[in-house]
Amino acid sequence: MARVLVTEKIAARGLALLSEAGHEVDVREGLSPGELRDAVPGAHALIIRSATKVTAEVLGAAKDLVVVGRAGVGLDNVDVSAATERGVLVVNAPTSNTLSVAEQAMGLILAQARNIPQAHAALVAGRWERSRWEGVELFGKVLGFVGLGRAGSLVAQRALAFGMRVLGFDPFVSADRARALGVELRALEDLFAESDFVTLHVPKTAETVGLVGRELLAKAKPGIRIVNTSRGGVVDEEALAEAEAMCNPMKPEYASWHKRLNGMAGFEVYESMKPVAREYSAEALAIDVTPRRWWKSA
Repeated sequence: MARVLVTEKIAARGLALLSEAGHEVDVREGLSPGELRDAVPGAHALIIRSATKVTAEVLGAAKDLVVVGRAGVGLDNVDVSAATERGVLVVNAPTSNTLSVAEQAMGLILAQARNIPQAHAALVAGRWERSRWEGVELFGKVLGFVGLGRAGSLVAQRALAFGMRVLGFDPFVSADRARALGVELRALEDLFAESDFVTLHVPKTAETVGLVGRELLAKAKPGIRIVNTSRGGVVDEEALAEAEAMCNPMKPEYASWHKRLNGMAGFEVYESMKPVAREYSAEALAIDVTPRRWWKSA
């Protein structure tokens, strides 16, 4: 039967099913790019998540490879064009994490609205700061969606249950579909100008990399909060860092930015998998960051 190379954590039951079918299951987690090139020759199938980069060079070394299976949604870590040229099938699991992503997005929206991480950190540190971390209600607020696919649609349902008004930007969604979801369609800049909260649900493509950048942030509604559970790189993190630095209320020259972007972001995905070397100023912005964990829900 086939040799199946598995380079990231997969449920034991899934591995058992492959073994029971008679395949040789070769689990090698945490491979470097060079180690992956050395391991892939002779493999007929390669199973990955989001950390493994299946480049043209890796595919060139995989002479016997038939299929790359992505245990998840996004394929931005796979050179699909190079795979296609070599006749290698690339498959994913587009609905595997949808509900978990939607719930994580709602969790970050609620955390942003109520300043839960900041209030928790203050109390654990011995500070009683009721007034400082008061927060806002979701009822009556405007939530803007960039992307209204599977996850976005589920978040929209939950936001409507909270009594939010829902706007959306998605060039692939018809007006009839938007109305069925209870969503008012807007141009991207208008959506950022009107929304109290924005949640991102788009794939990482050439068109979406850096989609939320300096220009868009500068036109955002004062006090906007942005949640990203889609893909790293959709938000220009350098632009966000600049905005975060300019939001220091102690600097009079940045007063307008502080008013515009106070309490801005909740992130689950980043340009790199382990990004949290960057210092975020909790004094200036409520930027809530969590490791990418929605894929591991029970």
